[in-house]
Amino acid sequence: MLMTSDRVFVYEVEGLRQTPETEQAVASIRNSTTMIQVPFSRMGDFMQRMNRLGGRIVAIRSSGSEQQDAAPTE
Repeated sequence: MLMTSDRVFVYEVEGLRQTPETEQAVASIRNSTTMIQVPFSRMGDFMQRMNRLGGRIVAIRSSGSEQQDAAPTE
């Protein structure tokens, strides 16, 4: 059993700015998503940071959710 402080979430983020130079580029920059693992205790700080960096959080899921889905059923 995991304690609340041990829980880790996976954020799917898109549109992160790379540098000030790329923001002012004439050509468009490819939008890709990035998967980032964040501990439960840092979720609020992480969401504020993504907002400041111009990223958009597409999805949040518990890192243990894949293990639960893959568990064999009897």
